[in-house]
Amino acid sequence: MANTQMARAKRGEISEEMRVVAEKERLNSEKIRLKLAKGQIVIPANHGHKSLSPEGIGTGLRTKINVNLGISGDCANTEAELDKVRKALAMKAEAVMDLSNYGKTAIFRQKLIELSPALIGTVPMYDAIGYLDKKLEDIRPEEFLAVVEKHARDGVDFVTIHAGLNRQTVEHFKRASRVTQIVSRGGSLLYAWMEMNRAENPFYEYFDRLLDICAEYDVTLSLGDACRPGSLADATDASQLEELIVLGELTERAWQRDVQVMIEGPGHVPINEITANVQLEKKLCHGAPFYVLGPLVTDVAPGYDHITSAIGGALAGAAGADFLCYVTPAEHLRLPSLEDMKEGIIAAKIAAHAADVAKGIPGAAEWDRKMSQARQALAWEQMFELAIDREKAERYRKESMPTHSDSCTMCGEMCSMRLMNRMEDKAQTRASTK
Repeated sequence: MANTQMARAKRGEISEEMRVVAEKERLNSEKIRLKLAKGQIVIPANHGHKSLSPEGIGTGLRTKINVNLGISGDCANTEAELDKVRKALAMKAEAVMDLSNYGKTAIFRQKLIELSPALIGTVPMYDAIGYLDKKLEDIRPEEFLAVVEKHARDGVDFVTIHAGLNRQTVEHFKRASRVTQIVSRGGSLLYAWMEMNRAENPFYEYFDRLLDICAEYDVTLSLGDACRPGSLADATDASQLEELIVLGELTERAWQRDVQVMIEGPGHVPINEITANVQLEKKLCHGAPFYVLGPLVTDVAPGYDHITSAIGGALAGAAGADFLCYVTPAEHLRLPSLEDMKEGIIAAKIAAHAADVAKGIPGAAEWDRKMSQARQALAWEQMFELAIDREKAERYRKESMPTHSDSCTMCGEMCSMRLMNRMEDKAQTRASTK
């Protein structure tokens, strides 16, 4: 008998993880259980991740954010990446994805899992060549699955697997005319392996074995979009949609085995197509949680892609996307620095919160109301306390102090809040003397 969160939900059990999520979301535990049983919510919680503080992702819950980091060949500094982890945790990111593809990835991954109360995700395909010490074309299907099992055994909560890129999808892709072809790193590696070996995608062909691994450790399957658009020109094209149909079929197979599933979504989408993309995923993948990279709403802003992605993320979240992968200013340019990562997290958190206000998530609009009340009262300390980024707000205030402490240097004595407060005080004084 499976002991996954989904299996327990289907049996009518309310796990400790479901209780924690219900408390965080201000919802009834039974409501969480029912949606989890239907696949509309996931609680990624590997049995081996002992430091985890559970989070729910899906319909009716707060929009969560994910932070990507990891070791690469050009920037193989483990301590620098661990500093990023600590910063991401301090900034309350709900998930961290380890995308390491160089060196002793298992050591870094294990340190990350021990350290992190946030959800941990990985893309085992990135790790396959280094872990197995083989050329890509020489890796056997069972070895790909062995790498997934290694990650599951280490304690990761969710894994991105590009199982929807099958031979039929590949043949369709070859006939298409794409500007940016396959931009998914994991997808391109699988595509190359399939072409060099003239074989089916091992994760598609041996999907049942993949489900065995996920069920044993309760690893949530994040079905990756190998054919996601890497440019506005490729958005919502036939290759993307054909793969999405396959992912919907795989979702139902996973649910039959009580394996939790979320679907990964597009990276570059024009504003006018974002809502349609979310609706298509929810329809074709039967309401499974949707995890989007941005999406970026224009291709021409390198150095500012945290902004282009926040615009897309807010719109996608408002339309029903459940999980936003942050994008940093360094996207398309370099491995992000600690400061890049911070800016990416803030941008993603703004997008997620804006989406939550639009979706009517409990407590979302209340936060904004409290900030507005603090602004009207010119209660600076309360404003700092409520700010998404207290550090920056406080620094700006200190760098430019006004003559009158109950205003700022933008308006000074002409501050509208200050004036209206004084008018109200005078009105109350007159009323009390009558």
